[in-house]
Amino acid sequence: MKSEFALAFNEVLEDKQLPREVILSALESAMIAAYRKSVGASAAQNVKANIDLESGNVQVFVEKEVAESVLDPRTEVTLEEARKYDPEAQIGDLVMVESTPADFGRIAAQTARQAIQQKIHDAERNQQFEYFSKQVGEIVSGVVQAVNSRQATIGLDLKAEGIMERKDMIPGERFRIHERIRAYLYEVTNSPKGLQIKLSHTHRNFLRRLLENEVPEIYHGIVEIRSIAREPGQRAKVAVSATQSGIDPVGACVGQRGVRIQAIVNELHGEKIDVIEWSNDPAVFISKAVSPARVTGVYLNRPDGENKTATVVVPEDQLSLAIGKEGQNARLAAKLTGWRIDIMSVSEAAGKALVKLNEDASLAELAQQEAETVVRVQELLKKKEEGGTLTLEETSFLARFVDRVERHGEAIRREEDAAEQARIQAVKETIDPRAFELSIMDVPLKEHTIFILQEAGIETLGDLMLTAKLDPDEILAYNGIGPRTFEEIMDLVNTFKFPEEAPAEVLEAAPEEALETTTEVAEPVEEAELQAEAELVEAEEAKIVAEPAAEQVVELEPEESEEKSFEELFNMDTLLRSKEMRKVAPEDEEPIGSRGGKKAKGKKKKGYTVEYDPDKDESFVRYKHRKEDGWDEDW
Repeated sequence: MKSEFALAFNEVLEDKQLPREVILSALESAMIAAYRKSVGASAAQNVKANIDLESGNVQVFVEKEVAESVLDPRTEVTLEEARKYDPEAQIGDLVMVESTPADFGRIAAQTARQAIQQKIHDAERNQQFEYFSKQVGEIVSGVVQAVNSRQATIGLDLKAEGIMERKDMIPGERFRIHERIRAYLYEVTNSPKGLQIKLSHTHRNFLRRLLENEVPEIYHGIVEIRSIAREPGQRAKVAVSATQSGIDPVGACVGQRGVRIQAIVNELHGEKIDVIEWSNDPAVFISKAVSPARVTGVYLNRPDGENKTATVVVPEDQLSLAIGKEGQNARLAAKLTGWRIDIMSVSEAAGKALVKLNEDASLAELAQQEAETVVRVQELLKKKEEGGTLTLEETSFLARFVDRVERHGEAIRREEDAAEQARIQAVKETIDPRAFELSIMDVPLKEHTIFILQEAGIETLGDLMLTAKLDPDEILAYNGIGPRTFEEIMDLVNTFKFPEEAPAEVLEAAPEEALETTTEVAEPVEEAELQAEAELVEAEEAKIVAEPAAEQVVELEPEESEEKSFEELFNMDTLLRSKEMRKVAPEDEEPIGSRGGKKAKGKKKKGYTVEYDPDKDESFVRYKHRKEDGWDEDW
């Protein structure tokens, strides 16, 4: 049967759900700490503890010095005792010997309990941290354990506890003890104070995860959530789009008779959710984001840096609905689209359109065309100011007037933007393309200057040159750029030169020089030149036969004779090559292989022969370098 120690050890393993090695290591560390405390051993002394799980016996081994006489039994041991553990031990050696104190089990149980508990607690906390770190950004389920005015404590898996602060709770939300809830896990920290797992019901990604759980099309990627704007407990807007044709993204999220979206509304304690279809056209997207209000027109103004402003015109009776309670609908639409939205009625938009016509010089031509319309618009606006009610036709008339003015202004802005882009492109073409490949970090400027330029969004030398040529004052306006630094930058921009590339002719000349050092090089010869050389060779042969040289005579066999001696063939071939080389060899070189067989004087000369390649149907000249010993060695 197993001992009580083994049973208790297995019970701890099952209760704590920790690896066997972790618990065993915690026990050994606790036993070592108990030994040091009981005998007053130094922290520098090497101590080991062995635990027998079956019997529960503990053995402590301590490193001691072998000495002739023991003065301090805590650190010294006799040679005889040391050789029980190490037969080769000598005086002065350090040996691990057993030094388990008497009744150590009881002492260890009293002193090591706290250390064991601390070790096990640390192991539990590390295991919990590793597990929940992987759950960040997901929905977790837990049971409410405690609630106070500042936070709620939620019991999670692995006996961990999460906290939900008051700011992470939906306004008016109330928890009951032992109630099971779902929450969004957004942060896990392992601090000296303990493991902190933070949960939330107000995070916008909580709504995203709920939609993924309730709508299979979102989970499988058929419908995609583009953006979410949320005011917890009150209202939320979700923009969705379909990744496949023929799919209604809004209908998929709402579900049949609103079943899917209603389940999420209940989870969020009655929070209203508007699901709209996303569009890549900002005007269309903004118009849908302002829903449920009906929109007459959306006009995008020129972006000023990161600020993008859109003017939304709605009928008089839709103005309060478009703005929402305390501006809630307008705020959510702005968060959802990323545009700053100005919502105004048709009469307000018409008044601003009149001011534009009078003050904007670019609209002067339109003002002349709309002269009669302006008079009618002024009459209707005066009627509105006096408290009169505009009819549907009068409202439509004002809306059309506003649309014409705004559209004309947008057209002018587009033309101005196109002209500015053309100017930028023209300036960019004057800059060496290599400048846009050179990082600003490699530019010869001071380090702090480079950091300032990087913060301003300049990443390459080309960006710096483009900015300097378009608007030098922009560089001077950077925070940290003074007049002297500005002069250094402009001097670099105006004087920087890239190393010139090697001319193509120089690169191509190298192979031609290598031709002279190679052993054999084939070079094609024009067909006309080959024919002329052949005629010249025939004439020379006839002359040689008629007037043989004094030093060497070559006798030619009759045509009907087919057999010739080796010497005759050799001499004939030598004469032929000699004549060919007189024709083709450069003027500054003497022909090689003359009739007299004398060596050529001066520097080495080259010889070559004309050969015909039947496969390519092409004739070429083959060069051969002459060796010092003459042609005989070549043959």
